[in-house]
Amino acid sequence: MIGLNTLKRYTTRPDVAVGRGGKRGKTSGRGTKGQNARAGHKKRPEIRDFIKKLPKRRGYGKNRARTVFTMRPRPVEVTLRALDKAFASGDSVNPKTLAEKRIIRGGAVAEVKILATGDISKKLIVSGCKISAGAKALIEKAGGSVE
Repeated sequence: MIGLNTLKRYTTRPDVAVGRGGKRGKTSGRGTKGQNARAGHKKRPEIRDFIKKLPKRRGYGKNRARTVFTMRPRPVEVTLRALDKAFASGDSVNPKTLAEKRIIRGGAVAEVKILATGDISKKLIVSGCKISAGAKALIEKAGGSVE
């Protein structure tokens, strides 16, 4: 009696007996000696050896490719010297006015940070910009305000 456990897929191709005489002899299609000729031969990928030899340094940002999101947009830096040169006393400073005066590129959508490089003698009203502590102190000392 034929049971379900004895069923086999019908095929006209015989099972290939590699390396036991017959149609495929000598190196049995492996073509070489050594590790490549052995059963279950698994060669390590070469690139892995190079990766393992690279120095792995500890800490945040040391191996930047794997630890830090580097595509974060950086703010456009503007110095107090540039503001003093471009603006009159009492003017409003924001990304839109900076783009109009061509101090920054990217228009009003750019994130701007004002740095305390240089000196300022004019009373300016700064809004919509990031600002360093030193720049804020110098602007307020000159009579301006930071919003």
